[in-house]
Amino acid sequence: MILVDTNVFVDVIHRDPIWLDWSLRELSKAKTQAIVTNFVVYAELHTHDTAGPHIDAFLEKLGVQILDVSRLAAQGAAHAFRTYRHRGGTKTGVLPDFFIGAHAMADGYQLLTRDAGRYKTYFPKIKLICP
Repeated sequence: MILVDTNVFVDVIHRDPIWLDWSLRELSKAKTQAIVTNFVVYAELHTHDTAGPHIDAFLEKLGVQILDVSRLAAQGAAHAFRTYRHRGGTKTGVLPDFFIGAHAMADGYQLLTRDAGRYKTYFPKIKLICP
């Protein structure tokens, strides 16, 4: 299974002039397997101006299953976030990335993202699909 990060969906929703082609191509490739995401990504998508039923229709059209984050994944997110803070990380809006990375790691999913840096550092065992 392939877990898709928020930024890939946003590229498509907003028809990003730089990333649209890459994101569409990778989503198309991912359809050969099951495409999943989680409620963290779902919530992030609802912060964009296309929120509401449009998001549900968009995800349904892609055949994306929305999954809960397990207790194990939540614990992994907390551990990685603490490590980030101990290493001097100061950004405040990064906890969702740790939930997404920990979910992929805990359940053995590949992660489709354009923002691989934090995932490579804090979840090095995840197989990333990234530019």
